[in-house]
Amino acid sequence: MPSALSPWIQLVLTLPIVCWAGLPFFQRGLASLRTGHFNMFTLIMFGVGAAFGYSLAATLAPAAFPVTFRLMDGTLPVYYEAAGVVVALVLLGQVLELRARAATGNAIRALLDLTPKQAHRIGPDGQENDVAVEDVVKGDRLRIRPGEAVPVDGLVLSGVSSVDEAMITGEPAPVAKKPGDPVTGGTINGTGSLEIEAQAVGSDTMLARIVKMVAAAQRSRAPIQTVADRISGWFVPLVLAISVLTFVVWYVVGPAPRFGHALLNAISVLIIACPCALGLATPMSIMVGTGRGAREGVLVRNAEALQALDKVDTLVVDKTGTLTEGHPRLIALDVAEGWQDAGVLRLAASVEAQSQHPLAQAVVRALKDRHGDPAPVGDFASQPGLGVSGTVDGHQVVIGNAERLKLAGAETAPLETVATTRRQGGAGVMFVAIDGKLAGLMAVADPLRADTQAALAALHADGLRIVMLTGDNETTANAVAKTAGNIAEIHAGLKPQDKADIIRRLEASGAHVAMTGDGVNDAPALAAASVGIAMGTGTDVAIESAGITLAHGSLGALVRARTLAHATMRNIRQNLAFSFLFNGIGIPVAAGALYPVFGMLLSPMIAGAAMALSSVTVVTNALRIGKEPVAAIHPKDQRLTDAR
Repeated sequence: MPSALSPWIQLVLTLPIVCWAGLPFFQRGLASLRTGHFNMFTLIMFGVGAAFGYSLAATLAPAAFPVTFRLMDGTLPVYYEAAGVVVALVLLGQVLELRARAATGNAIRALLDLTPKQAHRIGPDGQENDVAVEDVVKGDRLRIRPGEAVPVDGLVLSGVSSVDEAMITGEPAPVAKKPGDPVTGGTINGTGSLEIEAQAVGSDTMLARIVKMVAAAQRSRAPIQTVADRISGWFVPLVLAISVLTFVVWYVVGPAPRFGHALLNAISVLIIACPCALGLATPMSIMVGTGRGAREGVLVRNAEALQALDKVDTLVVDKTGTLTEGHPRLIALDVAEGWQDAGVLRLAASVEAQSQHPLAQAVVRALKDRHGDPAPVGDFASQPGLGVSGTVDGHQVVIGNAERLKLAGAETAPLETVATTRRQGGAGVMFVAIDGKLAGLMAVADPLRADTQAALAALHADGLRIVMLTGDNETTANAVAKTAGNIAEIHAGLKPQDKADIIRRLEASGAHVAMTGDGVNDAPALAAASVGIAMGTGTDVAIESAGITLAHGSLGALVRARTLAHATMRNIRQNLAFSFLFNGIGIPVAAGALYPVFGMLLSPMIAGAAMALSSVTVVTNALRIGKEPVAAIHPKDQRLTDAR
């Protein structure tokens, strides 16, 4: 092939690559110049533009170039292949990056796929009809057959089954469901058939809210990303300056052909320094981390909360509903001599059924759990601060403190020692008198969650100082703290604002504080902390005030959240370190730093391949978060294990 034709053939082959496939690079590069916000496309535009522009000029007007630009055979070198290959490699890198980014959306797609397309609606006549889930409205009665996914959030009306909630909460053990229990859309029914009443549909379901929260978190920016942003602000102008300097040095002191060496090395600097890896370092890790959190029942509202949780050194926990189940239970019934448990419980629960007090309802639930039903009550009376009374089956029943029983003519002395022991264990004590005689005492307590002790031990081992806040009395607070273990500080008898004030004092002392809570009264404290962590079983107000929500509502999930925060921030730091190292080594090599010693030069094609590889490396490293073990505590065995 005549050498005179070669540049024209290369021009024809390269023109569509640069001017069509590479057109978006030039458009975005020019836009960056107009706005003053330089980016990777600024460098690509200058690099590809310089190679292609020079080659085009050399092809169209070779006589305009001096002898010093020519090769030994008198021909002008052209670099069409450099421009074309760089565009192709950048496009390939973006395709690989997009494929990797698509993998980060798997968490959201998996959540969306949990909801079935149809539901079995039960009509007024008891007949079942299949309808689209979108047509289900609040109050509809739905049938959930064995093995089917629950279509909406609801309340069990009839039937008994176990439901797999792992996809929502991250907890592996199926949860037993009976009439009155809530079920969540997207969870999988076990072997029983359930009839439920729809409570939340469409965008109001927990699953829809989770998807919305995860999507927002993946778009959010972590504070550490401002470091990369500040560096990018001066990085591109610096690279442009280095590229110009490289051209000048090679043109002045480089080997022949000086212009060719100067141009190629300057272009190599521009291409290899494209800050795409730096720009991907933080957002890719955040996207993968928040997606992994959704699979583990850890719902991150924004990236800032994830970074804050990694830095936390003090954990403040609310007692009721966080350390404890939040539902008082009758833990002991101690009867006086001559009385039977069943008879005393039936009479006491019948009277308590007339009261709405949480402790009273715990006694009623205990009777129903033993398949008993409260009896009719006459002459019911309630004396706040003292107790309640009523007539059951002709017996006068009085329930309350020692003062109330004394008024009824009953002495509590025979059971006072037992009562003291129960109180020291954290229980509330209610004496029972029947027909003016002491019949027994009932100890009601809010038991610890099954995973509280193991979770606090794991969090303490992770370097957290644990502080407990409660509105309950000091005796109960001390008893709960002693049982839970690893609690360094206790504050009892608090009002909602007191909790927020304590958080602010801890923050002012230099502590990085995370606050966990579940109630309306915890919202001010959740908002005051560096990061608020709400129990998913709590109130909407608490959840809205928090940066992180634990879907299962247990501290075991907090261990997973903390581990995930560590893993994500570690991954971000790795990506940033790699990006700085890559540019710190790549730019001098592209400028020709190795040439004086080894005679090595980096062509623009190799520089483009290295730049694309750096982006893929950052994305691949971020995807590791989705596969790394995340520490989990499962309530059944109280052991620290790895959830994969």
